[in-house]
Amino acid sequence: MAGNALEAQAWDLLNHARVTLGGRAIGVRASTDESLGTLNYDRCFVRDFAVCAPAFLLRNEAGIVRDFLVTVNALQAREGGLRAYEPRQGLMPASFRPMPGGDGHTLDADYGEESIARVTPVDSVFWWLITLRAYTRASGDAELARTEAFQQTIRRILHLVLTGSFEMFPTLLVPEGSFMIDRRMGVYGHPLEVQSLFFAALRAADELLTGDDGPGDAARERLRNLRLHVARHYWLDRTTLDRLREEGRDQFGERVMNVYNVFPESIPRWVEEWLPADAGYLAGNIGPGRIDFRFFAQGNLVAVTAGLADHDEALRLMKLYDERWDDLVGKAPLRIVYPALKGEVWKVMTGADAKNGPWQYHNGGRWPCLLWSFAPAAIATGRTDLLERAVAAAEKRLGEDRWPEYYDGRRGARPGKLARRLQSWSMAAYLYAKACLRDPAAADLYRWDEDVEPEDATPARFRSSPSTA
Repeated sequence: MAGNALEAQAWDLLNHARVTLGGRAIGVRASTDESLGTLNYDRCFVRDFAVCAPAFLLRNEAGIVRDFLVTVNALQAREGGLRAYEPRQGLMPASFRPMPGGDGHTLDADYGEESIARVTPVDSVFWWLITLRAYTRASGDAELARTEAFQQTIRRILHLVLTGSFEMFPTLLVPEGSFMIDRRMGVYGHPLEVQSLFFAALRAADELLTGDDGPGDAARERLRNLRLHVARHYWLDRTTLDRLREEGRDQFGERVMNVYNVFPESIPRWVEEWLPADAGYLAGNIGPGRIDFRFFAQGNLVAVTAGLADHDEALRLMKLYDERWDDLVGKAPLRIVYPALKGEVWKVMTGADAKNGPWQYHNGGRWPCLLWSFAPAAIATGRTDLLERAVAAAEKRLGEDRWPEYYDGRRGARPGKLARRLQSWSMAAYLYAKACLRDPAAADLYRWDEDVEPEDATPARFRSSPSTA
């Protein structure tokens, strides 16, 4: 289907997916496909609508985004946090919907109680802040963020994510399945996607907070520490791999070379064969004795647009996309994780989750919604040629396949076995990517031009030696 006709189709379907409350559109349903049963796809997911928001903003329909922001703000947990089975103060729901059988004015919000495996969403507060910043930039309405209600909300979020942890590193420690990769995939600990969203949300909060106070100062300090920490420990290229082979193990003391005690035997063969000499990327996860060498698309792409990756790293990341196009983009963009877990590793890491079989769902499936983060990253690095290729690939498949949630298969050849069709964020991410091609300024909704200077205030006991910084 030609681009213009596909865009028109996407808009017709998105409009049909609107969620209303008291006559106002406050979001969109995740999917309007009921062929496999509704399940929870009739809900408006915070992360899904955050991806849909730029499509509405660039069409001068900021009202639905504003009402979404106001709605989710009203659902933020304002009490609690000391008792089990209640959301901590500041938490926002994973999703919401009008109460079934209700009066049309009441919402049912899910903070993880209804999710598979009962995982509380870590990322909702980040998506809300990122969307608020995009709304402010696109609409010119700075007053919404300056209202006392929204200022209090931002402060609650900062208190939620900046305090109350046993951790001493600037990264966030999170449980398995607490963000977009919502099933068991070995992503517990300090997954890159959460750190990238955390960084972008802190930058948004820094822009949106008014006044000079403690939360703002704490956010800025955390930004600098997080920027330095990720640059020092997450970046992977040929030089990094060589260094890992040379560093000592079982080191003690404040100034050590191998901070995480990573053994060279843990470097998988595939990464040495797959990683081009002139490219690089940010590792999927870092922790004690562990580097997750898998490539996670969303975390890397958001790192580019938010400035968590520096300019040289961003260029080399897009070089990786260029040279490993079939693996990371291919015929049904874009691969969420590469490579897939297989065999005994798959059984242990996923709990033998059949939905997450090799090259399926979050275990190496392809997700059209990732065009949302790929588009501004390509624009930021001057690689519109790659964006054009990705959009062209999408246009050959999405309409014909009825806008699937994801694709399964090593080559992304078929819509996911359990994927819903008519998936809202698949449509909206495509619409946003097209908008970025027409006008690169559209990418500015999710870009930060100024660099965060990685001021090294790290205590000595948490630093690498100078040779590894």
